[in-house]
Amino acid sequence: MIVGIGSDLCDIRRIARSLERFGDRFTHRVFTAGERARSDRRAARAPSYARRFAAKEACAKALGTGLARGVFWRDMEVVNLPGGRPTLRLTGGAAARLADLIPAGHRANVHVSLTDDPPLAQAFVVIEAVPE
Repeated sequence: MIVGIGSDLCDIRRIARSLERFGDRFTHRVFTAGERARSDRRAARAPSYARRFAAKEACAKALGTGLARGVFWRDMEVVNLPGGRPTLRLTGGAAARLADLIPAGHRANVHVSLTDDPPLAQAFVVIEAVPE
């Protein structure tokens, strides 16, 4: 059963301006070390960061909290499964909220779709409760 859905659209130019203006202060506040390493390896850093930013916003919406009630930016990390498919690793307040959403006898499955078509990046997040 689906317990949460979120989507977000992000302007890549806005993220590029934040990278230029704030640099590490921005990336260290919003992104995990793993996300920074992956995005910084790319020639086009801004679209990579924008996709991840959109995924975090979409995840916060799917959790039903937004970036409040103990859910922080770095509690949500975009990671890739062995085949390359993106998903989210949740920690801290985001993991606690996810646990609250999942009924007993179920486990969470977080589906993530990322795309960009400059100047926009987009993410969809669906949180599914799957019977154990």
